Amino acid sequence: MGEGNIRERTGALRGAAGLMVSAAVLCGCSLASSVGSSDDSPSFASRFTSFFSGATPGVTQPHSPTPSAPDVECPGVDIRTGASTMNVAAKVADATAGDLRYQLSFGQTARECTLQGGAMSIKVGVQGRVILGPMGGPGQVGIPLRYAVVREGPQPKTIVTKFKRISVTVAPSQTHVQFVDVEEGLTFPVPPKPELDAYVVYVGFDEISEQNEKKPPRSAKRPAARQQ
Repeated sequence: MGEGNIRERTGALRGAAGLMVSAAVLCGCSLASSVGSSDDSPSFASRFTSFFSGATPGVTQPHSPTPSAPDVECPGVDIRTGASTMNVAAKVADATAGDLRYQLSFGQTARECTLQGGAMSIKVGVQGRVILGPMGGPGQVGIPLRYAVVREGPQPKTIVTKFKRISVTVAPSQTHVQFVDVEEGLTFPVPPKPELDAYVVYVGFDEISEQNEKKPPRSAKRPAARQQ
């Protein structure tokens, strides 16, 4: 469906946007205490930032000079509006706080640009968290990610986009788990500087592409037999 899908949210999951706070109340614990755990240790953060040079804490990264070409700006990173969190409920229609299985969110991004032969390649990394709700349990959790380089302006244009699905394993004793992904497939011709200044790397959870990938392919219709 393309990069525009991360602008959209399905109605049922939009209705579950506030379930995590309610679920925390129902289970008798605070959201803050469920987030704070050993996987927030400095060692985890240092391993993540070691992928990149000059990464700063936070979910956004500003434009900055490209190390291999200081006169060329490396596009910044931002989380697409409406795609910063994703709620997975046990049922689609009329989901309540008690139906929440997992909530996905982003916590950190980083990126690194390189130039070669008139092309720019961007390596983008994201770190986030999966928090279990009342209906959540151990096992594999799928995480649909959309990366997109967009030229912003009156008429935004997608330059290159990539959808991927990663997964993490939740152990029986865990109430939340971190995920990390590094995407290196964002390459495009370097435009003139004024145009490059308008480029932004967007990251988000792409539920629409996730749903479309799960749909079975349509079978081709056989032509009707001619009557003799």
